[in-house]
Amino acid sequence: MTLPYIVLSCAMSIDGYLDTEAPRRLAMSNAEDFDRVDQLRAESDAIMVGASTVRRDDPRLLVRSADRQLKRIADGRSASPVKVTVTATGDLPAASSFFTAGDIDKLVYCPRGEAPRIASLLGDHATVVALSDLVTMHDVAEDLAQRGVKRLMVEGGGRLHTQFLREGIADELQLVIAPFFVGESRAPRFVEAGAFPWTATRRARLADTRRIGDVVLLRYALSERCPSGTPFSHVDGRTAAGDRVSAHDDPTA
Repeated sequence: MTLPYIVLSCAMSIDGYLDTEAPRRLAMSNAEDFDRVDQLRAESDAIMVGASTVRRDDPRLLVRSADRQLKRIADGRSASPVKVTVTATGDLPAASSFFTAGDIDKLVYCPRGEAPRIASLLGDHATVVALSDLVTMHDVAEDLAQRGVKRLMVEGGGRLHTQFLREGIADELQLVIAPFFVGESRAPRFVEAGAFPWTATRRARLADTRRIGDVVLLRYALSERCPSGTPFSHVDGRTAAGDRVSAHDDPTA
């Protein structure tokens, strides 16, 4: 089965942090880049974040532009993409924006043995999908493909990015570098430790770069499916957006 085209989207400080230690959101990017992220969301069939991101950041994960929403609806799609998360414990607040914002499907993937308990906790807030005892991102992507998802946007956090990268199933990484340091040892980082397919002897291909105000976008090709040039070229035949415009800690995302 062909997996969805998977885009990892992230903004980090110069020293590789996603946020501060404090329970508040640090804006890594700027208004122009937030708009770029919105375009990327609008082009996606599903958006995925980890359970810790749902708890910590309470993201809405919706397309913000009314014009982009209308275009999706005109194309026979929901106003915003399907929301996806994964959990082993079910520690997901049902009142969070992930579940309450937007009249769209929400999917929660979990280990097979925990599915009945998690389903009872979430009720009708989401569809709980039981996988194997050890949930892999490949299994998640395969199930999403069966549900018609052709393009998946992964917005983090670091643990989720690490899992996709370790498994080697991401097609591209869109990484924005903010012009400052965080310098807090316990702050969340872009990725955790692990064995990754890309090393000093197997380097990822730099497909594109772009300056966006005071930040820079680095776009890395992680598979042969990733084209060079505009970050919004599609592999599934849909027309790409003309403007070259991730949620990079936008407080309203």
